[in-house]
Amino acid sequence: MLVVRAIQEHDLDALYTMATQVGSGMTTLKPDMKMLGDRVAIACASFAETIAPEKRDYMFVMEDTVNKRIAGVCAIKAAVGLEEPFYNYRIGTLVHSSRELKVFTRMETLYLSNDLTGSSELCSLFLAPDYRIGNNGKLLSKCRFLFISQFPHLFTQKMIAEMRGYQDENGRSPFYEGLGRHFFKMEFDDVDALTAVGKKSFIAELMPRQPLYVAYLPKEAQDVVGQVHKSTVPARRLLEQEGMHYEGYVDIFDAGPVLQGRVSELRAVRDSVLAVVDPDTDMAHACAPELEPTLVSNTNLRDFRMILSEAAAVNGHIDLSTEEQQALGCRAGDTVRTLTLNARKNNV
Repeated sequence: MLVVRAIQEHDLDALYTMATQVGSGMTTLKPDMKMLGDRVAIACASFAETIAPEKRDYMFVMEDTVNKRIAGVCAIKAAVGLEEPFYNYRIGTLVHSSRELKVFTRMETLYLSNDLTGSSELCSLFLAPDYRIGNNGKLLSKCRFLFISQFPHLFTQKMIAEMRGYQDENGRSPFYEGLGRHFFKMEFDDVDALTAVGKKSFIAELMPRQPLYVAYLPKEAQDVVGQVHKSTVPARRLLEQEGMHYEGYVDIFDAGPVLQGRVSELRAVRDSVLAVVDPDTDMAHACAPELEPTLVSNTNLRDFRMILSEAAAVNGHIDLSTEEQQALGCRAGDTVRTLTLNARKNNV
């Protein structure tokens, strides 16, 4: 069985191993033991509520209970940009017109922006390649929304997610080569590594503050603005199904899109329900009809756990097997939060 749970200090080595498989472009998950160790410590303090709410970083791991292997990781940062700058490009429009010459042009522009400062952020989603089957990816990504639904007071009203931008088969970013390299004079991976460890002052020092015309970029750089890395396409689709959308903000290095959503409008916040766990009965499972998979979590912040179950909440109750109850750290009479894995057709 796969269980998504709050990260613990002993998961650090497994997290480092996973980070070595990520590749470039994901600044929040680099194979740096010091950085990851600090982050795990912050995550543990976040679940324990021993640090200020705005400094919290809730990290989750997906554990295979059969072999005790860590198969995936994801996270939610309570707020970004409050201790170090948080930059994006905002895509705008400038209009140039001449009535005399009968010329009217609309030009897309890139504005260096801190508009998203203070937003809560979904980040660090990675699933081991050999676990990318069935509903595993959905379980890992959507667990965060159930957590937000259970503890909405821990987050700001705006939720964002920076998507990894397009790279070619050689790991080359056309957008960075067409723009960033001219200002930073270093390799994409080196810039990515600096931002990963919080060294961002060079961005304000080296990047121009005036709007940049998209049309002045090479064609291959223009074509990838707002496009995601091929391995990120499924992750983007899942987030959009849960109520996130693209509003014209992109990453300053690879032009990956930034998805946004209001917490109150997320599917999990609207549609998830609480249910009381019934005593496990083998007969109930034998007679149960085939149901749509359901996300089920406990309601314990310090030891948050979530699974994917074939059970469903009916009239405020849910019949979980003994194994499922153990995986969630709950028992009959406890309250759990539930949400159908997939959005209904009439929902976003």
